[in-house]
Amino acid sequence: MSASDSPEGHARPIPHPGPHRGAEQAPAYVVDTRRKVSFARSTAQPTTTSNPQRPSPSRPSPSRLSRQGPGARAGQVAGGTGPSASNGVGGAAYRPVRPRWPGRARFILRRTVALVLVGALAAGVYLAWVPFNAWRGVERVDNTPTSTPPDTAGRNYLLVGSDSREGLTPAQQAELATGPDDGGGKRTDSIMLVHVSDHGGKPVIVSIPRDSYVPIPGKGSSNKINAAFAFGGARLLTEAVEQATGLHIDGYLEIGFGGFARIVDSLGGVDICVARDMKDELAGIDLKAGCQTLDGKNALGYVRSRHNDPRGDLGRAERQRQFLGAVMKKAANPATVLVPTRYSAFADAVSAGLAVGSQTSLGDAFAIAQALRAVGNGEGLSLQVPIETASLQTKNAGVAVKWHPAQAKALFTSLRNDESLTTPPAGTDP
Repeated sequence: MSASDSPEGHARPIPHPGPHRGAEQAPAYVVDTRRKVSFARSTAQPTTTSNPQRPSPSRPSPSRLSRQGPGARAGQVAGGTGPSASNGVGGAAYRPVRPRWPGRARFILRRTVALVLVGALAAGVYLAWVPFNAWRGVERVDNTPTSTPPDTAGRNYLLVGSDSREGLTPAQQAELATGPDDGGGKRTDSIMLVHVSDHGGKPVIVSIPRDSYVPIPGKGSSNKINAAFAFGGARLLTEAVEQATGLHIDGYLEIGFGGFARIVDSLGGVDICVARDMKDELAGIDLKAGCQTLDGKNALGYVRSRHNDPRGDLGRAERQRQFLGAVMKKAANPATVLVPTRYSAFADAVSAGLAVGSQTSLGDAFAIAQALRAVGNGEGLSLQVPIETASLQTKNAGVAVKWHPAQAKALFTSLRNDESLTTPPAGTDP
């Protein structure tokens, strides 16, 4: 029976290199039991192997080294046991030691992660708290009409710019070129219909010319839609818009002269590209063509001016949509949101300058802001009511604007059905 056939295990002679010096240095036979290693001494001289092609056991072949992997140590047996596998004979198999973070490093890492999470939470709370706190100070007005059409698809909001000089001193009125309050009540300088789709369609902003000749509820005849605001404020204006368009109005926002200028100044001015030279003494501006930053005074004049505009009120309405989009684009910029002083100043200016409908929520205000921002980014539609003529001669209201019957009806039908508009409908592209 050969050593490899021994019932006690697989024994192989391990010859020692070099000359033998005695019986005490005779070769040892290692018996691999796969659980423990034993040594047997013999005084017999080692014999030469009969297979010269068999590699020496003391030097594992390349194939064995490759099976053991690069981490195998000299003297380690392929089964995972051997004298070099532990500090003693029969020790456990060698296993690589996993590197561990020192205690201080782990503490620093955990503390850093905790601080980042706390900071993110605090920032989120702050970003939400500022507009919520400002919203509590916003003036409420009653815009609930006496009669209203059934609720329609999507959400429709009325955005109104009034000529209110409330809160402005005579010096401020002169600076902003608003003129003094003549005691004739507030009038609308701009009326916009904001439509927000329920299924992710592009938001739509439609300018309604203030000289639009439409029926005025309770007055028995048609008049300029601007007159509805003068006769009955937000309530009558809302009812007149609903009756003329067939749309149910879900929210109402109104801003005056002074509030508009303060909002622009709170942002550090707003960037706008002026299409042509604009000099209007009534609006208090002298602007050169080109892209520039407008402060509150010049911004107010820019959106009010109409006397030197070849398109009159229609051109003014287009500039108003353009500028409001630029305002919301600037307000959503990280340079505004991430600077606490500017963010708070903007929220305070909005709170002081806005009046909202009694049924209008903070969520409605955000929806309007998002729609205006989309228009500023080119992701929404900026439209006007289709016009048949801007020089309609009337008996009771002078020269007025007449809507195009078919095209205006098609536009408001699409909005009423919440159709996804990707391009301006006929007659709506300024």
